Amino acid sequence: MLHFSRWKTALIWFVVLVAALFAAPNLLTDRQLQSLPGWLPHHRLALGSDLRGGSHLLFAVERADIAQQRLEDAVASVRTRLREAKIRYTGLVGNDRTVTVKITDPAQVQPAMDALKDLAAITRTGWFGGTTQDVVLQKTDDGQFTLDITNASIDAGIAAAQTQSLDVIRRRLSDIAPENLIVKPEGSDRIDMVILGDVDVEQVKTVLNEPAKLSVRLIDDSMTGQEALNGRWPATSQVLYSLDDPPVPYLVDRTDYVTGGNIVDIKPSVDEQTQAVSLAYQLDAPGTERLAQLTRGNVGRHLAIIFDDQVMASPVISAPILDGKGSIPVTFTQDGASNLALMLRSGALPATLTTVEERTVSPLLGAESARAGLVAGIVAAILVIGLMLAFYRGLGVIAAISLAFNLLLILAVLSLVGATLTLPGIAGIVLIMGMAVDANVLIYERIREEAKTGRPFSQAIDSGFSRALRTILDANVTIFIAAVILFYLGNETVRGFAVTLAAGILTTVITAATLTRWIVVTWLHRRHPKHLPKDVHTGVFDRANIRFMGIRRYSFTVSAALSIVAMIAFAGLGLNLGVDFSGGSSVEFTAKQGAANVDDIRSRLGELNIGEFDVRGLRNASQALIRIQSQGGGENAEQSVMTLVRDELSSDYDTRRVDIVGPAVSGELTTAATLGVLASLAVILVYIWLRFEWQFAVGAIVATLHDVILTLGLFVLTGMEFNLTSVAALLTIVGYSLNDTVVVYDRMRENLKRYPRMPLPILIDASINQTLSRTVLTAATTLLALLALCLFGGDALRSFAFVMLFGVAVGTFSSIYIAAPVLIAFKLRPDTLDNDPDKKVAGPDAQSGKPAV
Repeated sequence: MLHFSRWKTALIWFVVLVAALFAAPNLLTDRQLQSLPGWLPHHRLALGSDLRGGSHLLFAVERADIAQQRLEDAVASVRTRLREAKIRYTGLVGNDRTVTVKITDPAQVQPAMDALKDLAAITRTGWFGGTTQDVVLQKTDDGQFTLDITNASIDAGIAAAQTQSLDVIRRRLSDIAPENLIVKPEGSDRIDMVILGDVDVEQVKTVLNEPAKLSVRLIDDSMTGQEALNGRWPATSQVLYSLDDPPVPYLVDRTDYVTGGNIVDIKPSVDEQTQAVSLAYQLDAPGTERLAQLTRGNVGRHLAIIFDDQVMASPVISAPILDGKGSIPVTFTQDGASNLALMLRSGALPATLTTVEERTVSPLLGAESARAGLVAGIVAAILVIGLMLAFYRGLGVIAAISLAFNLLLILAVLSLVGATLTLPGIAGIVLIMGMAVDANVLIYERIREEAKTGRPFSQAIDSGFSRALRTILDANVTIFIAAVILFYLGNETVRGFAVTLAAGILTTVITAATLTRWIVVTWLHRRHPKHLPKDVHTGVFDRANIRFMGIRRYSFTVSAALSIVAMIAFAGLGLNLGVDFSGGSSVEFTAKQGAANVDDIRSRLGELNIGEFDVRGLRNASQALIRIQSQGGGENAEQSVMTLVRDELSSDYDTRRVDIVGPAVSGELTTAATLGVLASLAVILVYIWLRFEWQFAVGAIVATLHDVILTLGLFVLTGMEFNLTSVAALLTIVGYSLNDTVVVYDRMRENLKRYPRMPLPILIDASINQTLSRTVLTAATTLLALLALCLFGGDALRSFAFVMLFGVAVGTFSSIYIAAPVLIAFKLRPDTLDNDPDKKVAGPDAQSGKPAV
């Protein structure tokens, strides 16, 4: 007898209460949230930059900078150690990652080895006694030493630079974006940064793209910079160029007397008469003392103010600078000087940060997307609940309550884990609305079937829940696997979709096993019904006796032909790859006044020498989309082109959306997407293989490949852009298709045990007909949710929803006409395969599952 103990009931309602408490802040205004007691949860679900507006930037620490620093440090260390040991040497140079030096006196070779051997010391690291070596020291017979800088040393420098850069970035952007700034490490050499709101992204990149290493040295006046270039200069000096155009060479002493770390305060200053711009600075005590000593003994000589290895200024020391205060003349504009002062105040970056990816959305577009997503969600909920009420009436109300709690639980889980809600994340929630009621349909249809066997209604409910929950778990595991893989291969927006999809799957299973069951049991105990309510209208499917396998040869042939055509088109025409996979830039503009003039934009961009590009108008006449092919000149080339485009069009157009993907990231995304799809198929294959017989796994994979191939054919046929969101749609289609297939397979497995002598084609037809109500209703609710997303979700989600609509339809078809016939082809039951399905045999009727007489 079905029964819920008091403690189980209390636990269920405790979960409901906790979920409501954690989800409530998302439904309250700021004033209402502030009025809540302090002990209640106040955390809201954070909105991503594509819903709130803002920029998502990915920076890479330049490996070349770290390698150069290591090389310079090694050269300096060799020079210092040999001088301290009073060992004469010649030819001390560093090139690439190798330092060479020759000892002039053969008698001093061994002392030199003793002086340098500490540089090649082996360091023990890690829990298991691993070792690293920064430099490998070698000696030749003629007294020459070679020091090779190892990859481990450079990797350690990159890791340290990554960590140090996080704090510098936060300080530099403290004035530009004091709030809504998220900076975190990504991988071993990258930094992921999100700035929410209306921020000048070009200024942000300007402030962050310079290491801003400042130092004060002396000009070596033993020769001019040009003379040094024409001959040889002292080893204690180096040639650096000025910021002028054309640059002027200077011979500069290598010793840093003052560095950016000694600056206490620095700010731009403008001379009211000459309008000359300078930087007024204040040094700390050590810097003040060193500058005083330097200027005291070198009056009349020139200082060299070095900024990122370029001579920014070379003022004459007219008098000792004793108070640590002064000004540096610069050739920048006032805004440029302000940015420079900001960089110097926040400290130097240890290496150059190259922007390898940018995703920028204007606050206006973000608000539009959020509003469209909300409307799509409301419409989807109305359509899905309306369909359930139409077919199940009273039980449909229970399904609606379960769906409402499911959404509440999703909000609570996402708020609890601190997830970020993105636009694809909203799409995931809308999709879950359509898929979540699948659990209710499976449960109700199982109860109907158990009740038709004549057993007491309470036992039918108990058995129906038990059997349905096993099927629900099996079916949802496939989608959960796809969601997990999506999380690891996607960017921020796709991860948002993966998180909401995975959370929705978990909450759907939990809701079906707890709240839905409790409501049904409570209804049973209070009303004591003897049978299923008569207002349940899914009995219309009971009269279905469709001979699906009778046309399997035709359906298989047609599907095979379409798949071959799709593969030929895919191989011949290829996909219209978006910037995610091909690299380059995509920018959406809106005209400040009137309609966007596509021809004028095309003409203006043609004069910029930016390579191949495409301009097209959008459905809104004031908007235009520009797609610029990858420049092929490294990571910085993409950013440089976008700066040119923005500057050219900024007077007439506002930027709505920018996507810039450098060659490194696009290659990584392509590899990750390919491996992700293959990995998902492999993991799902293993799972189904373990849960079913091997023929079921082969059938599921064949059906899934059919769906993937036809969906790719859709992209080729329509010319839709294939990007990371498309991969999300593709993997979701895989999960959905297998969800449907597993439900049918689960029923086939039951019937195989129940009727071991039935011919396989008849058994398959019977299984499909028995689950037809679930297949139709689940497909209908999912399609309704996707239709709402397609019509009301906005331009950004329209292509995703359209692909999903196609995929759900194809996935439903393949579950019946591809996955099932494969079982016959691979001889799931060879002992019965030879029976003619049209002959009368002692087996169950295809409609009812009862033995034929």
